[in-house]
Amino acid sequence: MKRIFVLFLAMFSLMMNYSCSSDMTVPEHNPLLAEWTSDKNIPPFDKIRTEHYEPAFEVAMKMHNDEIDAIVRSEEEPTFENVILALDNAGIKLYDIYLLFGMLSSSDLDDTMQEVQNKMMPRIDDHFNAIMLNDSLFMRVEAVYNKRAELKLDELQTRLLEKTYNKFVRSGALLKGEKKERLKQINTELTMLSIRFGNNLLAENSNFILELNAQQVADLPEGVRKQAESAAKARGKEGYVFTLDKPSMLPFLTYSKNRDLRRELYNGYLMRGNNNNDKDNKEIVKQMTELRIEKAQLLGYKSYSHYVTADQMAGTPEAVYALLNEIWEPSLKSAKAELEEMQTMFKKDHPNETFEKSDWWYYAEKVRKEKYQLDEDAVRQYLSFDNVRNGMFTLANRLYKVTFRPMAAPRYHEECTVYEVIDVDNTHLGVLYLDPFPRSTKSGGAWCGNFSEQRYVNGVRRAPVVGVVCNFTPPVGDTPSLLTFDEAETLFHEFGHALHCLFADVKYRGLAEVEGDFVELPSQIMENWAFEPEILKTYATHYRTGEVIPDQLIRKIQRASLFNQGFVTTELTAAALIDMDIHSLEKMPKDFDVVKFENDNLAGRRGLFPEIAPRYRYTYFAHIFNGGYSSGYYFYLWAEVLDKHAFDAFKQSRDICDEKLAKSLRYDLLAQGGQYPGMEMYRKFRGESPDKKPMLRARGLWKDPEPVEEVTEAPKAEAPKSLFKQQPVQPGQRPAIQQQPVNKSGKAVKPDVAPKSITKVEPVKK
Repeated sequence: MKRIFVLFLAMFSLMMNYSCSSDMTVPEHNPLLAEWTSDKNIPPFDKIRTEHYEPAFEVAMKMHNDEIDAIVRSEEEPTFENVILALDNAGIKLYDIYLLFGMLSSSDLDDTMQEVQNKMMPRIDDHFNAIMLNDSLFMRVEAVYNKRAELKLDELQTRLLEKTYNKFVRSGALLKGEKKERLKQINTELTMLSIRFGNNLLAENSNFILELNAQQVADLPEGVRKQAESAAKARGKEGYVFTLDKPSMLPFLTYSKNRDLRRELYNGYLMRGNNNNDKDNKEIVKQMTELRIEKAQLLGYKSYSHYVTADQMAGTPEAVYALLNEIWEPSLKSAKAELEEMQTMFKKDHPNETFEKSDWWYYAEKVRKEKYQLDEDAVRQYLSFDNVRNGMFTLANRLYKVTFRPMAAPRYHEECTVYEVIDVDNTHLGVLYLDPFPRSTKSGGAWCGNFSEQRYVNGVRRAPVVGVVCNFTPPVGDTPSLLTFDEAETLFHEFGHALHCLFADVKYRGLAEVEGDFVELPSQIMENWAFEPEILKTYATHYRTGEVIPDQLIRKIQRASLFNQGFVTTELTAAALIDMDIHSLEKMPKDFDVVKFENDNLAGRRGLFPEIAPRYRYTYFAHIFNGGYSSGYYFYLWAEVLDKHAFDAFKQSRDICDEKLAKSLRYDLLAQGGQYPGMEMYRKFRGESPDKKPMLRARGLWKDPEPVEEVTEAPKAEAPKSLFKQQPVQPGQRPAIQQQPVNKSGKAVKPDVAPKSITKVEPVKK
């Protein structure tokens, strides 16, 4: 998975009175500090060196401090323009450098880059903390906020003012004395612990390899063997190497007949951060949990999950649990039925043994072949990376009339490809970098983020530069990269995030962010198109023969589409539940045991059977301990309710690329950023509140009632209760923003997150 490098995690840290050194040594002609002269706003990747970052950060922080001082020391009466707007425009150079560093330290983290990260992140934390806990600055923000009713602000200005004020409050601006000092200490400790967690996980991933000989891989598909041989050569070894990266691990678990080797590899994955060595993460998890409890309660919340959800669409932990619990029981039941099918085959092979976690992929594939006559390796022949990439570009052109044109531009790594994005009116919309394959310095998983963000400069939109970074099965020799179902779906998913970034047309930088449980909607809705037959046939051609994927194979894919969904949904929901469980603690239990707590809540309290592990266990759950998804892993499932209901509109229109719907999706949802509340934007697009039925149906957890032939009215099946309060909205109309009450702790930026962050860790279906 992707270790989220959350931009501006630094907004919560220790020292309020950080100041930059004025006698720092700055390399001459530092490209990070120069204006990026490219007309497409592309960072000068070819000129940037690791040694440029530290002095650039120092200078940029000094510039930012000067801008903040100018706001604080102004003798003019506080106004929207000289406080709120000035604050929104402050720190642009620092933001640019930090965006760039965040993306590159996740995609190319060598030892020297890691040293910069370890050294500078706490100092940048201090910098932002000094701003968010600056009493004099907050007094001026509060002064504007208190007279907001008489300022005659427009809708977006009002929202920016409210979000700015609430951001300060949620950062602790209302705390006094010792409590404020303690919050600073907590935030710095959390930052350092998060960095340690991520570094430990990166080391655990890198240190484990499974070295095999030709006999041990003889039963694997040719492509899998070639990839393992290439991995061995890259490490200067003979034979074949498998790693904990999913493009390496999952094919082995799927096809290897050697049960002992499958167990060894999967246990290496499950035990990351839990090996009682110097990279163990159990104590870090315990310390971070305890600190988060204390932080939330300092800010007036019962638990950290209450703190997080108060600023999301869900609103409360209870609303999150209501969704997760409704999914849990039917998904667990479905997974048990899948296990029973596999047990029959397993007992033929191992009559006196017990089915284990590491057996699931192998026997799932055997059932898929026998029951559905579907061989995933055969499907991969039609899903070369180039084909899938071209397919998603074609889909974007059909939906939104945008064009992706290869361009020559500086690259941060030779494996990247670069595309200019041309809008429907033939104007420049943005730039997209694709970085698809694994390397030792790249974090696992897949993600999307900005190298430079969309913003307005002197009233003119500055186009973004966006990156999609993945770890797909790489090409070997004359065999191109052939993607699995999941990898193809992942590429569409991350491309959805990229479109969200590219379409952004947000007036104020402080309104760029959407709610966390909304952020996966733009990505997950793209997954719906990936395997629609009409779309699939536009890009799925055999990499050798050029044959379009045959209808018979498409039908097999469709018949097997719900197979193994019990497992997939159960492991995903299990991870979301343990995230909520640990962050809903109101007090750290005595002698807290991380592993026992996890097992007690899943196996003991909820009945998770031993053949399934949660998608992430605490010791390698980087989403929540090294990123921005703490108390937020449920985001994927919450957003899936939205994405399936949204796509259902296209299905109902009888044209899955309906031009009118696509236009509304772009301009009413994707282009707006956080200028309006997420639910308001959703209802404007869909014309109604979200309905859970399409999501439950897509996962095989809801069956529509059978039609009856009687003349009398048939009894209606009880539909799942709505997640959200019904609020009728006429399509094309936007309700006025409702003034939100602000409690003692306020309501603003997501926890541990600030302006435009790396958007995604790993797709929901992975």
